[in-house]
Amino acid sequence: MLTDFPLDERLQKALAELSFDHETEVQAETIPLALDGKDLLVSAETGSGKTLAFLLPTFQRLLSEEVAEGQGIRALVLVPTRELARQILRQAKRLVAHSPLKASLIMGGEDFKYQQVILERKPDILVATPGRLMEHIANDSVDLSGLKVLVMDEADRMLDMGFKEAVEDIIQLCPPSCSEEGEQQRQTMLFSATLEHRGLGSIRKAILHDPERIIIGEVRRSYSHIKQQIVLADDWKHKEKLLAKILTDDTYKKAVVFTNRRLKTAELRNFLRYSKLQAGALHGEMDGADRKKVTDDLRFSRIKVLVATDVAARGLDVSDIDLVINFDVPRKGDDYVHRIGRTGRAGETGTAISFVNSDEWNNMGSIERYLSLKLERRVVQGLKAKYTGPVKTKKALLARKEKESLIGKRVETKKKRHRDTKNKGKRRTPKASK
Repeated sequence: MLTDFPLDERLQKALAELSFDHETEVQAETIPLALDGKDLLVSAETGSGKTLAFLLPTFQRLLSEEVAEGQGIRALVLVPTRELARQILRQAKRLVAHSPLKASLIMGGEDFKYQQVILERKPDILVATPGRLMEHIANDSVDLSGLKVLVMDEADRMLDMGFKEAVEDIIQLCPPSCSEEGEQQRQTMLFSATLEHRGLGSIRKAILHDPERIIIGEVRRSYSHIKQQIVLADDWKHKEKLLAKILTDDTYKKAVVFTNRRLKTAELRNFLRYSKLQAGALHGEMDGADRKKVTDDLRFSRIKVLVATDVAARGLDVSDIDLVINFDVPRKGDDYVHRIGRTGRAGETGTAISFVNSDEWNNMGSIERYLSLKLERRVVQGLKAKYTGPVKTKKALLARKEKESLIGKRVETKKKRHRDTKNKGKRRTPKASK
């Protein structure tokens, strides 16, 4: 039980109001160590409850320490996307509702001067995206010298988005983990879907001091609570028909449709609206206000379907999403995992459907190998594809075996001549000296 942890009564009251009682696995493993002040290196999948796992011990520490007047930012949560930043801020404000702690957010796409006013009010905890935080640092409008807790959420995604240099610069402006005498000065918690990301090594060394390592579940696990299906498709128009049919005939509360290109989001949204479906579009080039509006539209059921790029694959935490459709096959296994992670959250069940045409078959196959799982094949009634998958004739298999047998073998291209070989193996007779 979350209420069994030694937490301030004001946090306990907030938990009771939010009906948060039973802890998830990541919360059970993380919170006790975090309350002891340990640095943590945590691998946990999306939807596992990790936001509460780092917010609760952070707020407990801030409430238990004496605060000098005007001390300013004492906890910083760095996140890769605006959607995730908003989600964490909502959770934070609910948890501190009965305490004097103040939580604020700065991110790209919103008014810079207004954010300067927010920073002048010296919030206790700041949720920020790296790019916008660096802009405020360059403008001398943020002070991190009093930082007590640093959290990096979805660190692997931050690095994938090209924020490595910004993160390293931000770390340099934070107090060191330990004093010269070895006393801990700053607690750091790093959360990532995978701890094997090639860029995490230098970041870990820079920010963590003797960390406890926690691995929850397996990122590539089969997701038994999510029904995963493949539907073969012929082309774009066929995919549109499949999409309209499924979204019209299947039973679901809310759905997210993923595509690989932002221009497609508007096209598909307009197509779905023409098909009498309530739909919105979300991509990374939209400004902050528009992104917030469309996610709120989904959250409050003003729309039933969201068409999005991978910007929604992490950080979009909306209840009742029980259907995810990959209109385009994702480029990597990790992207697939995070996309389908929008459904089946917090122990609920969900369905994930991927449309696969001939150009995407190999990519889908690599995702199945990544998951060590063969996904269920589905045929939509009345819309069976002409494409049936790769041809596996006897002739094709023999050709493949012959090709494989040549790999690694050196093919002789030089013409063989009799004069080059006629004296092979014969003893050479030395020439007489003159």
